[in-house]
Amino acid sequence: MLPAFFANMAPVFFRKIPFLDYPVDFGMKWKSDPLLGTHKTFRGFFFGILLSMIIVYIQKSLTAHQYFREISLVAYSEHSFLLLGFLLGFGALFGDLVKSFLKRRAGVASGKSWFPWDQLDFIIGAMAFLCFVYIPSWQVIFFLLISTPLLHIAVKHIGFYLKISTTRW
Repeated sequence: MLPAFFANMAPVFFRKIPFLDYPVDFGMKWKSDPLLGTHKTFRGFFFGILLSMIIVYIQKSLTAHQYFREISLVAYSEHSFLLLGFLLGFGALFGDLVKSFLKRRAGVASGKSWFPWDQLDFIIGAMAFLCFVYIPSWQVIFFLLISTPLLHIAVKHIGFYLKISTTRW
């Protein structure tokens, strides 16, 4: 799931690049409120999916070694790194879009914490899209749903202290 984690973080790291800086919702509104918000851009999707593909390529390359083949959840030899990277990256970002839509409908302001959905949205989306080529075991799903919020909070704290993010979590 590392590609999904990187796809989820990519929009923050590439936010200052003016390339594709257009909102995914094209500025549309729902009952006078933003549909998603200005922070959900095509740039984030582009770089998130690209980074996810790069991470899958690295993971697939590492499976040339027996150790990495044994610990891999997905049989990389059976799938294109482009397809896996796209599914994980797009799924992660799509999950975030769905959460943003629901967050706006619930009246939660953009940038405000919405626990646990802020921590689970991308992993649920990535797993949903990954199911087109691979269905994880219930143990893997359970582990991801428990560990992801903890990792997400830790990474947000690190980003805050490195002055990459303006919020701790």
